[in-house]
Amino acid sequence: MATARKLPSGAWRVQASRKINGILEKKSFTYSDKRTAEAEAAAWQADKQNESIEEITLRQAYERYIVSKENILSPGTVREYYGTARRHLQDIMDIRISKLTTEQIQRSINLCAASTSPKTVRNVHGLLSSVLRMFRPQFTLNTTLPQKKPAELYIPDDNDIKRLMQAVKGTEMEIPVLLAAFGPMRRGEICALNSDDVNGNFITVNKAVVTDKDGKMVIKVPKTVSSYRTIEFPDFVIEKLKGIKGPITNISPGHITRRFNRILSKNNIPHFRFHDLRHYNVSILHAMNIPDKYIMARGGWRTNYTMNNVYNHALKSKQTEYDNKISNHFKNIYD
Repeated sequence: MATARKLPSGAWRVQASRKINGILEKKSFTYSDKRTAEAEAAAWQADKQNESIEEITLRQAYERYIVSKENILSPGTVREYYGTARRHLQDIMDIRISKLTTEQIQRSINLCAASTSPKTVRNVHGLLSSVLRMFRPQFTLNTTLPQKKPAELYIPDDNDIKRLMQAVKGTEMEIPVLLAAFGPMRRGEICALNSDDVNGNFITVNKAVVTDKDGKMVIKVPKTVSSYRTIEFPDFVIEKLKGIKGPITNISPGHITRRFNRILSKNNIPHFRFHDLRHYNVSILHAMNIPDKYIMARGGWRTNYTMNNVYNHALKSKQTEYDNKISNHFKNIYD
């Protein structure tokens, strides 16, 4: 895709070209913002009315599919789609979609599975399916995908959280940790949070920070309707936010992850992801017999699929305790 250049006037110009029936066409697109200039140029390049859809390659189909969805999908999803098109299925990307066979797709997916996780392979295949559904709707995919593997999650317990809170006390990471562990808020939601979103003990989640396809941080609306929510926080969390005007934190999502990992390592705390602070919150609420519907609303989930996975992992951490309890019970009966 052509890249926009900034003019002395401050406007952005893209000089694009396309070839139709062997004839090269060129056109200039000038707009006040870079994104619009590039999007219009890409749409023009993709709109080859005299070119049969069946004659385009899979790579071109991916490009056209993403461009057609660019203003609908979140910037983070668009970035992921471009990355997927760049990194995966390269052995079939230059095949015309009219000539693409089930066998070629299966072989390419098989190669992908040799170097990536089953979850990634399924995501790659999902995007491929969407692209082919748009440009070759009669084609039926019949691909065998790798078996899903259960995620190896470490769910922090109360002792881990106590040690973590002591380690971050008085640092820039204290507020992000408190918002994630006791909210639970996502990393991007925390980075987008503003003092205007705080009203007493209630915090309204209505935006998130993500990385767009150009690697820039942008603020967007939540990815799903269920992500819009208002969370009541304990007094000790709200106390940390008092006096802050504007952004609640100036740390980017990437820096949160890197600093978090260093804190765990420096303080000999078992390794887990910053995102797992949300899982800690879910496991505690579940142990308190809080109804699933309330937990889902508080965490911004549409379904209880993620929560059930967290519950299962949280219960595994208790398995030894339960096994000993069972064995002791039966031993007492035997004795």
